[in-house]
Amino acid sequence: MYSMTGYGRATNQADGRTLTIELKSVNHRFLDLNFRMPRSFAFLEDTARKTIANKLSRGHVDVFVTYVNLREDSKVVTADMGLVKAYMTALDEIEKETGLRDDRSLSVISRLPDALRVTENAEDEEALKELMVSTMNDALDNLNAMRLKEGEAMKADMLLKISEIEKENEFIEKRYPETVLEYQAKLRARVEELLNGQLDENRLAQEVAIMADRAAIAEETVRLKSHIRQAREKCALSEPVGRSLDFIVQEMNREVNTISSKSQDIPITQSVIACKSAIEKLREQLQNVE
Repeated sequence: MYSMTGYGRATNQADGRTLTIELKSVNHRFLDLNFRMPRSFAFLEDTARKTIANKLSRGHVDVFVTYVNLREDSKVVTADMGLVKAYMTALDEIEKETGLRDDRSLSVISRLPDALRVTENAEDEEALKELMVSTMNDALDNLNAMRLKEGEAMKADMLLKISEIEKENEFIEKRYPETVLEYQAKLRARVEELLNGQLDENRLAQEVAIMADRAAIAEETVRLKSHIRQAREKCALSEPVGRSLDFIVQEMNREVNTISSKSQDIPITQSVIACKSAIEKLREQLQNVE
């Protein structure tokens, strides 16, 4: 089980190029990616998305890409000869009008604004792609290591909550027949009191049967046991289970609510409250499960 919250970072170097990728993820219903990377990597965004989607299925992920190229051919310096000639013409006019000594040299000319231009050389796109994919996979592995650690802790706590629900469900199953007997005894005592001991056993049995049918919760407890079993099975899987577990927990809540509406017994009501509390905690945790 993986949490959707985590951080992963990786740095790789190759042939004078250094690439660092940082990934920060939080919970989200779908896989939502936000990139911050140099313009020279814009052509690789689709590749980056596919690489991430191979290892993540849900979560909002901020992707930070830092790139340094220290190769000797990474930059190109060119002279703007048109601008240099314009500078020369202007300096000639200044010399003619002022009589100042002309001390022009290459070093002086090179320092004139925009006389020399430094530009980035064209990148080897295939080399960038290879470096990006390898670095992204390393960052994803580090991210998933953190997400797995947190997810396993969440799973252990969720299994405890599921066991709590199972325990309460077992109590409810055991308690229900007792509520029927208690209702029968109370009804018998009430009728005998009103009729001075004259009691129609058939009528009493009929009333108890009606009550038992209205308050019957066997179907709900059986379905709840099935949901508990399915939840445990999902927790044991290595694939993303957040969505399916969320559905199962919703079904658990549905069965518990039905039991609550049918039963007027105080001990069962207390067990229902305990179940609802555990289910609500499960639902909160599942918001961050991939």
